[in-house]
Amino acid sequence: MARTLIKGGTVITMDARVGDIPHGDVLIDGERIAAVAPALPVPDGAEVIDAADMIVMPGLVNAHVHTWQSALRGIAGDWTVARYMEAMHRGLATLFRPDDIYIANLMGALNQINSGTTTLVDWCHNNPTPEHTDAAVEGLADSGIRSVFLHGSPKPDPKPGQKHFSEVPMPRSEVERLRKGRFASADGLMTMGLAILGPYYSVWEVTRQDVLLAHELDLVASMHVGGGTSMTPDGFTRLARENLIRGKFNVVHGNDIPHDDIKRIVDGGGLFTVTAEVELQTGYGDPLTGVLHALDSPVSIGSDVEPMARGDVFSCMRMTLQHERHRAMTDTLRKTGSRPQATPITCRQALEWGTINGAKMVGLDHRTGSLSPGKQADIILLRANDLNMHPVHDPVASVVMQGGVANVDTVLIAGRAVKRGGQLLNAQLPERQRRVTASGQRILADFDRLPRKAAAPPQPTPRALV
Repeated sequence: MARTLIKGGTVITMDARVGDIPHGDVLIDGERIAAVAPALPVPDGAEVIDAADMIVMPGLVNAHVHTWQSALRGIAGDWTVARYMEAMHRGLATLFRPDDIYIANLMGALNQINSGTTTLVDWCHNNPTPEHTDAAVEGLADSGIRSVFLHGSPKPDPKPGQKHFSEVPMPRSEVERLRKGRFASADGLMTMGLAILGPYYSVWEVTRQDVLLAHELDLVASMHVGGGTSMTPDGFTRLARENLIRGKFNVVHGNDIPHDDIKRIVDGGGLFTVTAEVELQTGYGDPLTGVLHALDSPVSIGSDVEPMARGDVFSCMRMTLQHERHRAMTDTLRKTGSRPQATPITCRQALEWGTINGAKMVGLDHRTGSLSPGKQADIILLRANDLNMHPVHDPVASVVMQGGVANVDTVLIAGRAVKRGGQLLNAQLPERQRRVTASGQRILADFDRLPRKAAAPPQPTPRALV
């Protein structure tokens, strides 16, 4: 098997047993990390990556992205959640063809790799046909990223004679087709889960059926909570009563759900994902970062809706960290009349959100999320001598507070280099960029031709926002 030695870097492992190494080496044997130490001999025939003036760390984990929206970046910069639900789900989403889903997922995943993300959790809720689903999966596969494909449900307005989407459970036959086919193994670079409607967006019978299906097939069940009135207000109470909050159970957002429900989910082993930038824009309320921290529950983070927000985890870490610091300090000042002497959240905790905690959320922390011997070699190298980073006195703080996409020099996924010297490898970008541009333009043009509801107040179309 091929061996690679990353030599002489500042190593942040995110593994308390291994610790960080100011000047160290990482040996990769095939797909896995073989050793991490201050100094390792160069094996015969091994490729050596000179990591002098580099920070070596685990690849980032983007725990919540609707990658299919990548061709529509920027159109929702001024949207509310009501505008998003109306224009995106009931309008734009209905105009996507399988080819549009493919190129959006491919380019969205390549952007994640370029940004230092090695694991992408793709919350795909625009798959009205098996062809759309297969195109989404192929886009992820062709990018080379480690991914968790979460099979979701479209949310269009029902046509005459159709049920509302809240009354439609996850299609068992389609989920089983994927589970027995492309995702038969849980050990591949790509795995799957379910992006279910959950209590907020479905009736109780659908919520229960979808969670049971996830448990039966040993899949993560991820659900949105926020942006409107819950369809099943006592849903989490009923799930807990039936012991269905267990295993791989994930809630995205949840800003305004009662604290008792948050505790039920945490006590059952469920994990939350915060998407602070989008939550703040859409008025969901304060992200749950501090509440989860107080409950000692691992926080994972995601970029969520790229038409609204930047898609890189560096931005997610900073936005989430600084908002929670502001919220906590303001709360302390209000209660005590003075500001706290110590910061309520550290940079290392923020880095955990974007690495090991994201891996925990999807049940992959045994494979990725830290530079631990035996794990998959999902590793990134940041240029520490770039002007925005240099000088580096505290590597973790430098990554969180100064680091960004421009500093990502090298990305390895399962031991394979997919970015070197700041350039994506074999990405065929010019042709693919033309395709994603044409896709977005066609979708927006078709949207402009859709009839508007007569009773709806006039709204700028996405094209007017571009």
